[in-house]
Amino acid sequence: MSITVRPIDKSEWPAFVAVDYEAFSATYPLEIADRWLDVLEIDRLLSAFDGDLMVGCAGTLSLEMTVPGGPIPVAGVTSVGVLPSHRRRGVLTALMTRQLHGLHEDGREAVAALYASQAGIYGRFGYGRAADTLSFRIPTHGSAFTRSAPADPALRLRVADPADTLAGLRRVYDAVRPGRPGLYGRSEAYWRTEILPDTEHDRGGMGPLRCLVAEDATGARGYALFRAKADWDEHGVPDGEVRLLELMASDPAAYALVWRGVLDRDLCAVVHAARRPVDDPIMHLLAEPRQLNAAWFDDLWIRLVDVDRALAARAYAAPADLVLEIQDEVCPWNAGRRRLVTDKASCEPTGAPADLTLPVDVLGAAYLGGRPLRAAADAGLVREHRPGALRELSAAMAWDPAPWGCRVF
Repeated sequence: MSITVRPIDKSEWPAFVAVDYEAFSATYPLEIADRWLDVLEIDRLLSAFDGDLMVGCAGTLSLEMTVPGGPIPVAGVTSVGVLPSHRRRGVLTALMTRQLHGLHEDGREAVAALYASQAGIYGRFGYGRAADTLSFRIPTHGSAFTRSAPADPALRLRVADPADTLAGLRRVYDAVRPGRPGLYGRSEAYWRTEILPDTEHDRGGMGPLRCLVAEDATGARGYALFRAKADWDEHGVPDGEVRLLELMASDPAAYALVWRGVLDRDLCAVVHAARRPVDDPIMHLLAEPRQLNAAWFDDLWIRLVDVDRALAARAYAAPADLVLEIQDEVCPWNAGRRRLVTDKASCEPTGAPADLTLPVDVLGAAYLGGRPLRAAADAGLVREHRPGALRELSAAMAWDPAPWGCRVF
């Protein structure tokens, strides 16, 4: 079998969708895929072919993502799949290698990011687990706040139609995004095609998309997007469910008020909140934090496509002057020694002796500031040649708040 990988043209879009549908055992109505054309760029879609048969797919979104210090262009890797008939035959390796080499040649983005359908797949292509997320299952009867919860009498909570409130939602999201590594820009098309759709498939057995907005005389300061489903148990006791899809606020009082509105919804016994940040303030607001019933998952995975440019593009929390020996088998232009000087925001090749040796996936995992390097060293993934170098690099790359992508792309 000889596999070729190339960009597709628009006439091949239906075949691309069919491969993605089969690879993910998807259940979405096929016509829904056409709305993706509002946010995808056809010329950034790759497909793998066995002869003239399309057997694999991979896409790239042109994102602007916050990293420590501010936003940079990031390649959002999406729709990566291989037909079941062609698994374990090198198709995925061919796709991922071609995509990374193409990003390097194109030069638009020095960093790539993705959400992994399976956590064990992408480490071998140099992606590191850079962010985590929490999922909460909060019983409403145990959701009382502490007495110190912030409040602002100027705020009011309003039930709103999500589509009609887009300007307010964008105002809040755009206020939050610059301060949180991992959040990425959303065009109006992205909001309308990925965040606000409300078909029966999007509902997934729940009710329609609902919205709460916390606002004052100046406009929106917080919002929640959620779905609810009414239910009663065998004794007639209300047993409804709320699924929180997104909650953002630009200040603590608005944040507390929106959460309160979600938790106090009548006839609902539990709130499921998936993909929340690992430093979510709700952990400090609940009087009994054990009622969060939290579960931990991986969130964003980061790949440094061009190490020199990527490390020079972000800010650092502490000064560091180090020589790093980078190991990178997939992108050989990254391999070798680099001198990182954080005060000068420079990372350049050098012949000086290495202070640390580490693989590119470990560096990617630390890139957004949420992954200390000590654990990787204790796992045998990082070698320290100069005492203190590991602590120096880890302290420099650390960042507060923790990284979080919020929504899968």
